[in-house]
Amino acid sequence: MRPRPLRVALTGGIASGKSHCLARFIAKGTPVIDADALAHTVVAEGTPGAAAVIDRFGTLDRGDIAAIVFTDAVARHDLEAIIHPRVYTGINEWFRALRHAPFGIADIPLLFETGHAGDFDRVIITSCRPEQQRQRLLARGLTPDDAEARMATQLSFEEKMRRAQRANLLVDVIDTSGSTAESDAAVDRIIERLGSLPPRVCS
Repeated sequence: MRPRPLRVALTGGIASGKSHCLARFIAKGTPVIDADALAHTVVAEGTPGAAAVIDRFGTLDRGDIAAIVFTDAVARHDLEAIIHPRVYTGINEWFRALRHAPFGIADIPLLFETGHAGDFDRVIITSCRPEQQRQRLLARGLTPDDAEARMATQLSFEEKMRRAQRANLLVDVIDTSGSTAESDAAVDRIIERLGSLPPRVCS
C-alpha cells in the first residue's frame, strides 16, 4: 500500500466565480487539471473524439455546436456522451500519475450533472446568487435569453448540495458573492485544511 493525494473536484455553476477560485488554487501551487481544457484535447482534429463529433454534428466549429446544444437537449446529450467518458479517463490518469502533493484538484463544471461526484474524496462548490450569475454573464456579452438558457442547462446550487448530501460527500462551499479578497481567503483556508488531512492509500 502507498499513500496517494486526495482527489478533489472543483465545480460550480456558470459565472459562479469558479474560474477565479481555480486561478487562486493555481497561484498557491495546487496541482490542477481542467476538464474543459481536456475536453478540447479529446476532440482535437484527428482524434477519435473529433471523428465522433463530426459524424454527429457535421462540424468541429465550437460556436456552431454550442448554438445547437444549448437549445437541443438530445444534441447536448449526444455531445456529452462523446466527450465526458474521454475526459474522465484523462482525469483518472492524471490523478494516478500525481505524486508529492497532499491533494490535487480537477476543475469539472458539470461534475454533478455527469454523475461522477462519487469519484472524488472531496468536492468544492463555488456559489453566488443567481442574479449575480446573470449579471456576470451579461457583462461577458451574452443576451438575457442566452444567459438564462445556459444557466438552465446546469443544476442549481441547492440541487448540487442535495445530491452531495445523498451521496454522503464531503463538501466545501466557496461563496463568491462578496469581494475577490473574500473568495481568495476562502480558497486559502481550504488549501490549509486539505493540506493537513492524512493522505489516502492505494495498492
